[in-house]
Amino acid sequence: MAKKIIMNAADIRRTLARIAHEIIERNRSTENLVLVGMRTRGVPLANRLATNIESFEGARVPVGALDFSLYRDDLASLDLQPVVKSTDIPVSIDGKAIVLVDDVLFTGRSARAAMDALIDLGRPRSIQLAVLIDRGHRELPIRADYVGKNLPSSRHEEIQARLKESDDTDEVAIIPVPAKEE
Repeated sequence: MAKKIIMNAADIRRTLARIAHEIIERNRSTENLVLVGMRTRGVPLANRLATNIESFEGARVPVGALDFSLYRDDLASLDLQPVVKSTDIPVSIDGKAIVLVDDVLFTGRSARAAMDALIDLGRPRSIQLAVLIDRGHRELPIRADYVGKNLPSSRHEEIQARLKESDDTDEVAIIPVPAKEE
């Protein structure tokens, strides 16, 4: 079975505009707001959200990039060494409302690792989570505050977000993954 496109470029653009409005409405101000993209695809999404917020509010929200790879709870089980990329958050996060941004929320383990990494950088007033896709299957009690699309899926499917900045196209697709023999 071939991949099935769930969101195209226009869908993603409209979804990010809606999420930007929701972030503004919930936080009531952009003054103490910081968007932090989770590497890799959360970073361009955070930048797009910041551009939308600026167009709506006339104020640029700081955007950072967070590498949480060393905070993952599966490092011991991976044969590969993690590829550590830079964390770059241009302002102090102390006392700020942080919106973590990611492409797909699945088990919640990446979001937990990202929160641990953030806490090591300072003491934010709050941490909120914005995701383009929530596919379910949570293993930890984590939920997104802002969701582009809820997409219940099978564990035998992969949800793939592709963005122009890293993949030369904007789309979200469901890709069947063959079941592993036990």
